[in-house]
Amino acid sequence: MIKLLNQSVSKIAIAVLISGIFLVHPAYSSDSSTGQKSGTSMKHQSGIDRVEIRIKTLHDKLKLTSDQEPQWKDVAQVMRENEASIHKLIQDRHENEDATAVDDLKSYEDIADAHADGIKKLIPVFETFYDSLSDDQKANADDLFGKFEGHSRHKG
Repeated sequence: MIKLLNQSVSKIAIAVLISGIFLVHPAYSSDSSTGQKSGTSMKHQSGIDRVEIRIKTLHDKLKLTSDQEPQWKDVAQVMRENEASIHKLIQDRHENEDATAVDDLKSYEDIADAHADGIKKLIPVFETFYDSLSDDQKANADDLFGKFEGHSRHKG
């Protein structure tokens, strides 16, 4: 009975861990203004392509002034670097055909760590950029980020 219970707990723990891994990469909206590029859905594009679309979409919709461009370029560069880091880890993971289950989970851990590290790098440069925005631009940014990430208060 205890052995059976331990096996069930182990299976549940693995299922929870694996399902949590899919939360590592942000969800992308199906909104046609952010989720489409030349008729191709976001889920069929690479992470690098999605980041470039995200950068362009945000740039266009935030209606930046020329004074805000240097801060925006810093934000965009960190976004690109973060995606390149995660892309490499994902690519390495897919190329490791001899990976054990433990290796596979460790590769997910590396991806999750890279995502967390990337957010930590992005926050200070984004905060500097955000502070340069007008109140109307800040409200627009708040709305754009909320809709893109699927926050329920921004749907509709």
